[in-house]
Amino acid sequence: MTHVWESQLPLLVVLLVLGTMAKVVTVRLGGEPGELARLGPAVLVPGRLRAPALLVCAAVELVLAAGLLATSHTIFRWATVAFFAMSTYVLLELRRRRPDAGCGCFGEVSSAPVGWRSIGRTAALTGIAGVSVLAPVPGWVAVLNPSWLTAAGVALVLVLSPEIDVLIARARFRAPCEQRRGPSQSATLARLRSSGAWRAHRDGLRSPEPYDSWRELCWRFFAFQNQDNDDVVFAVHLSGRRPAVRMAVVGSEGSESLTEYTPVSA
Repeated sequence: MTHVWESQLPLLVVLLVLGTMAKVVTVRLGGEPGELARLGPAVLVPGRLRAPALLVCAAVELVLAAGLLATSHTIFRWATVAFFAMSTYVLLELRRRRPDAGCGCFGEVSSAPVGWRSIGRTAALTGIAGVSVLAPVPGWVAVLNPSWLTAAGVALVLVLSPEIDVLIARARFRAPCEQRRGPSQSATLARLRSSGAWRAHRDGLRSPEPYDSWRELCWRFFAFQNQDNDDVVFAVHLSGRRPAVRMAVVGSEGSESLTEYTPVSA
């Protein structure tokens, strides 16, 4: 029976870590206006607290994952049971009170209205966490020694995960770049400031903050002024982990020079 009790610890750890990462990414990228109002715990709190609510939930998941992985202390085991039991209750309430809201379990990808599959998944994970309370080893030992029971647990969770359908649909019907939602303006500006174009020209700018910003197709543009009162416009491509950056200087008499910076692949 020992193998049964410890077999699902790897599944619990991985799901908790994935949930943490997805929620942090959702808050970091910002998304569409009002998106957080349709996701899990953020639905139940006032507008200004929605992002912090998701981050608190992510922090709880991370602490539980670390505790399950590093120790065999029952406080983390029972806390995980309580977390998934509470999640089941919250999803039932969301389905009753806000049938349009998604569970937010894995961030933006869990934006579909809560259904019985999502509720069944958290209920199953509550039972799995309850069985894992009796495991005599820390999670890292179980992670290094997975079994066919671990695979069975993974298969059950996949069957009960509506996010799989969403990901398959997105892969099959991927919109062109210009029609896809890009990173938020703040995230794109951060990408610009890590580029060679920015490092080469930032000292000549009158202010580190752009006075204008706009999007055209797959590019976001940021306009600055340099010490000569010329307009310095940076364009950042919205796709890829290391996006291309272009820079143009438009003089007061309408003259223009264009420089393109292509990032070196990691």
